[in-house]
Amino acid sequence: MKLGLETMPAREKTVLPTHEIKLFCGRSNSVLAEEIAEYLGTTVGPMIIKNFSDGEIYVQIQDSIRGDDVFVVQPLCNPVNENLVELLIIIDAFKRASAKTITAVIPYYGYARQDRKTSGREAITAKLVADLLTTAGADRVLAMDLHTGQIQGFFNILVDHIYATPIIVNYMKKLNLPKSELVAVSPDTGGVQRTRAFAKAMDCPLAIIDKRRTQHNVAVADHVIGDVKDKICVMFDDMIDTAGTICEAAKLLKREGAKDVYVCAVHPVFSGPALKRLDEAPIKEVIVTNTIPLTNEFIPTKITQLSVAPLLGEAISRIHDDQSVSSLFGFEKEYKS
Repeated sequence: MKLGLETMPAREKTVLPTHEIKLFCGRSNSVLAEEIAEYLGTTVGPMIIKNFSDGEIYVQIQDSIRGDDVFVVQPLCNPVNENLVELLIIIDAFKRASAKTITAVIPYYGYARQDRKTSGREAITAKLVADLLTTAGADRVLAMDLHTGQIQGFFNILVDHIYATPIIVNYMKKLNLPKSELVAVSPDTGGVQRTRAFAKAMDCPLAIIDKRRTQHNVAVADHVIGDVKDKICVMFDDMIDTAGTICEAAKLLKREGAKDVYVCAVHPVFSGPALKRLDEAPIKEVIVTNTIPLTNEFIPTKITQLSVAPLLGEAISRIHDDQSVSSLFGFEKEYKS
């Protein structure tokens, strides 16, 4: 006897649960991921991530994420290549575990400075990384303070680009520095638009350092465009790598009669002699965020690290709820680097 569907017992109707936010992280900045989870009122999902003896990375998700919106926090900081490959493997694991959507939360986007060809036979690795993330299976990228805005166009998937400027501005305002003495300073001509938005938020004038880069990681500050004599100068940049640019600029500002020099930057890359240079430079305070963890044994007391977890957490929540992310910022039109 052939049984038809009509002879099968009726299945009880159930209401499907709404898709949850599932937050995970790689090994590059687990502290930031924990802070984001606390803001969202959740926990970081369990994963096994380890290296085989030859260096290969192994990833296994320890929780069911079928049909869920997955967010993976992984800045591409030092060791850049290790963290990049780890992120690609994590994304692949989620794709094969049937996640509904996979968002790569990349507070610091490594390889961003190689976004164009400045001479013959160079690679454009910012585009290459975008292709790798897409091929791995990411549906969306949430990035913070990309080195240049054009990197968003390298992706064929959705990109939400947010800025840490409001967090830095709020901190600077709490210092109660004399408003009449403040000047926002761009450490080079390439960061003028970024610093102009910062100057607008601080309601202060703008000055520019004329910088010449003689080779990679080597910069020479020539002169200042603008009035900095007897002023409190606040330099603003997206990152500090070897700190050569910032420290040379600080010395130049002091020679030009600046009263005090503050430095604000989003990404504390701090490679090579950066910390030693910052400690010895005529800088009163260096304000950075925790997009990259500070793991060095020696951290100068003049360095202040602010958390971007609430901003990233709010962006994640809005993405999940299909709400506007750009409305987080009151000056997003002015701030396009």
